[in-house]
Amino acid sequence: MHPNDISAQPDAIRKLLQDARTIAIVGLSAKPDRPSNEVAHRLQRVGYRIIPVNPAYQEVMGLKCYPDLHAVPERIDIVDVFRKPSEVMAVVDEAIAVGAGCLWLQLGVIAPEAARKAAEAGLKVVVDRCTKIEYLRLIGA
Repeated sequence: MHPNDISAQPDAIRKLLQDARTIAIVGLSAKPDRPSNEVAHRLQRVGYRIIPVNPAYQEVMGLKCYPDLHAVPERIDIVDVFRKPSEVMAVVDEAIAVGAGCLWLQLGVIAPEAARKAAEAGLKVVVDRCTKIEYLRLIGA
């Protein structure tokens, strides 16, 4: 495991979540019943700036939605990925290119090569964990 992979380090995940301000959610759905939408709303309620990234939408949750990470005009602390594992490598390449601080792969999104590439490029990496669940577990409501 690469030292930048903090998936099994609760203290490091807590610090990451406490320090982060901006979370780009790749694959954020406009449908309220989708996990990505539920997670985004919860994270927004606790104070994070949410940046929707999904080429299928112009707007999600009343926020401008970007087609990819390259189009986002501000620094991204965490790239939270709700995509199939086969699509993660392209997201990693974008996250590296824009200088994101962390690649976070949601529950069930397991892409070892992509995670390794992100870690080797200097991004913190969290794999197969939910940002909402980890926030509630490590920081609270």
